[in-house]
Amino acid sequence: MSGHHHHETAGGDRRIGWAIFVNVLLTFAQIVGGVFSGSLSLIADALHNFSDAASLVIAYGARRIARRPADTSMTFGYVRAEIVAALINYTTLIIVGLYLLYEAVMRFIQPEPIEGWTVVFVAGIALAIDVVTAMLTYAMSKSSMNIRAAFLHNVADALGSVGVIIAGTLILLYEWTWIDPAITLMIAGYILWQAFSEIGSSIRVLMLGTPEDVDVDRVVEDLRSVEGVADVHHVHVWALDEGHNALEAHLVVDSSSLLEMSRLKSRARSLLQERHGIGHSTMEIETPGHSCDDEAKVIGHEVGSTPSAAG
Repeated sequence: MSGHHHHETAGGDRRIGWAIFVNVLLTFAQIVGGVFSGSLSLIADALHNFSDAASLVIAYGARRIARRPADTSMTFGYVRAEIVAALINYTTLIIVGLYLLYEAVMRFIQPEPIEGWTVVFVAGIALAIDVVTAMLTYAMSKSSMNIRAAFLHNVADALGSVGVIIAGTLILLYEWTWIDPAITLMIAGYILWQAFSEIGSSIRVLMLGTPEDVDVDRVVEDLRSVEGVADVHHVHVWALDEGHNALEAHLVVDSSSLLEMSRLKSRARSLLQERHGIGHSTMEIETPGHSCDDEAKVIGHEVGSTPSAAG
């Protein structure tokens, strides 16, 4: 099983490595094409494509860091490196989308000429590279927030290339100068919609938010239904990473038998795993006469309390 996982991981790294290589190659090709055609827009697109390569480098680096084992300075391990990378890439994607909106508005005000068929031709090559990159990363993007962020960078670039080809061809043939900023607006809208839809998930994990597929009220209800549990409080549920949820809770129990407490915790853990997908749980056992305050607390502030102003 571990050998199969290692093979999958190595295969994924190779695909990302090839995606980085073809994107860097494309960047240099666009710069050369821009210099020979005198097209500043091609050179600008080369820099945009370089941002795609950079997003893949960030994603690749995060994958490698995330595999490092836990140590005394990072006792939870490094798995969240991929979540941090996703947040960085979604943030830069939003910046790209906002920049495209600005460019589109400015081109409505002051249209710029397309610099010949060279631009359209190189955009076609860029689209081909974007398709190759998408094929290399698509499968992994389904299960990894980190790779999905880099994949969306690539999709945004592919849409940009399609826009250049369509707009450039129509402008050169029919002089429809309005089509370029119109397509750019649509692409920018799609990029921003995708980025804002996805960025919340990475923020939620980093802010220790309850996983979207976990109902805390139902978790508490199910724990209270476990034989021997009198009450449950101080419940916190969070995601260690995309695939692993964790829980901390205080269980008030009727029994004082250590053996029965151990069996009770085992039953509770099985229930959490089977019904709620929570594989890592830390449960403190209390007896009715020695339980702590029933009010759930959040680090720093009690629920319902208002921090007093200093001074």
